[in-house]
Amino acid sequence: MATVPHITEAESEVLNVLWRLGPLPPTPLVEAVKLRRPWGEATIKTQLGRLIRKAAVRSVRAEGRLVYEALVTRDTYLEAELQALVDRVWEGRWETLSQVLAERSQPAGGRSL
Repeated sequence: MATVPHITEAESEVLNVLWRLGPLPPTPLVEAVKLRRPWGEATIKTQLGRLIRKAAVRSVRAEGRLVYEALVTRDTYLEAELQALVDRVWEGRWETLSQVLAERSQPAGGRSL
């Protein structure tokens, strides 16, 4: 698995927009995040700056204009988040997570779906 920097919940909102819509110029990116969160432009740009410093997002010139693109894929991010959860809650034991999920997928009577 590729090394993924720690991404906060707020930073993940910006990444989610880039994963859904692809590379975006600053104004459409800010507007898309605002549709999901009641944040001001400065807050969104702060999150974007943090993501750039963490090498999770980069700015590039495309056809003469600035666009932002995610450098961390959604799948890589999700894998890192799941690993962190398993490490923190189940001491790195994936089999324990598997057991919990299997138990939750069974109806109250004990029969599997």
